[in-house]
Amino acid sequence: MTTTTPMTSSNTPAAPRIASGPRGHLLLGVLPEARRDVLGLLTRVRREYGDVARYRVGPTTSHLISHPDGVRHVLQEHVKNYTKDHFSYRLVSRVAGNGLLTSQGSFWLRQRRLAQPAFHRQRIAAMAEEMTRATARMLEGWDASAARGEPVVMVEEMMRLTLSIVGAALFGTSVGDKAEVVGSAFNVLSEQTVTRFRTMRLLPPVLPTRYDREFRAASRALRGAVMDIIAERRQRNEDRGDLLSMFMLARDEETGETMTDEQLRDEVLTMLVAGHETTSTAMSWVWALLDQHPHVEAKLHAELDAVLEGRLPTAADVGRLAYTRMVVEEAMRLYPPAYIFSRAVKEDDVIGGFRIPGGTTVDISPYVTHRHPDFWERPEEFIPERFSPEASAQRPRYAYFPFSGGPRQCIGNGFAIMEAQLILATVAQRFRPRRVPGHVLTPEPLITLRPKGGLPMHLERRSLNVREASAR
Repeated sequence: MTTTTPMTSSNTPAAPRIASGPRGHLLLGVLPEARRDVLGLLTRVRREYGDVARYRVGPTTSHLISHPDGVRHVLQEHVKNYTKDHFSYRLVSRVAGNGLLTSQGSFWLRQRRLAQPAFHRQRIAAMAEEMTRATARMLEGWDASAARGEPVVMVEEMMRLTLSIVGAALFGTSVGDKAEVVGSAFNVLSEQTVTRFRTMRLLPPVLPTRYDREFRAASRALRGAVMDIIAERRQRNEDRGDLLSMFMLARDEETGETMTDEQLRDEVLTMLVAGHETTSTAMSWVWALLDQHPHVEAKLHAELDAVLEGRLPTAADVGRLAYTRMVVEEAMRLYPPAYIFSRAVKEDDVIGGFRIPGGTTVDISPYVTHRHPDFWERPEEFIPERFSPEASAQRPRYAYFPFSGGPRQCIGNGFAIMEAQLILATVAQRFRPRRVPGHVLTPEPLITLRPKGGLPMHLERRSLNVREASAR
């Protein structure tokens, strides 16, 4: 696949073709099928129509771009032509505000520059101790559940854990008693956002219906929790060296103005939402996949036992836990939390010899590209060894992009990978989570790609006794 117009035998550019794709419903396009099974739809479209496929989503014409070269074209090489001026981001902004995830242009660039120092490698390493401490505290509760033979709902457990970590490590404050409020509110907003997208219910939630009232109540709860954190920090007025401190103390180079509470709220909200939802979802899939693949679990345990010898992991161990990282990366290949990105096309373009008209949209799906048979052998299988340095070096850069790519790549990707490694290393030394018999493992595409039904799991203890003194 190329990202330029193909040449004819006379060495003149050939006219770009119009991509083919499913016809869909006369008025709704592929929306009815997307509502039933969006992952199946995207997979089928790539398989039947190729690496550039065209379809309608309601009144909007879109193209699914599945080849790594095309993904690179959209996310990196011609990023200015593919913007977030897309209704999906307008819907997400109702949850996350106008933070780094949804903002654009000079405002986004300013915020990105302010945030970047907080994610320096040394700063991330300094957060490792809190990650393992929070995980060890969670395991104390798991001991009681295991003793009673009670299952835990893994998605909820991972969300509480990562919310605690992102609150303490990124903002210097524990979300603590706000965790239940934030988690419950986000679930309502996430489910409604997906439903509103699939039903093309794009108007703001201002009607006096129960549905809109629930959205507004959840939004108020989420924003209220964030504003409480900001108010607490305003009162103390101290520099803790974390992201929130940087935002609060940063001044615009031209005007000298500081960020308003509303701007702070949106950035904090973005980090809380993006920083805990994606990692918690990824870790839920890790536990599900390890349960299904005992040979992978055994190899993971062998590495943990050899490297850690029963102690809690530290930032210094992360580089030595190579297979642990491979397990995380392979889980995110099969079930990327952010399973689809959409962009608005500003001007006419050509991708892979196909015309991409301005005013339309493009969709790129990590879920689809991560399973592309041209770049992944046995793509449906869980094989962490794919992510050895040697194997990874042989693949195109955008065959794997769970954190997006280009200038809009997730600012917290290094944080998220280290967090996932440390959580996995801490938990897997003490427990083998096992799926409750009869529970069917099914992906549920909400804002992120969660296991449907919360993933209830029994907690089977390992014989190795991990020392916990440093966690207390």
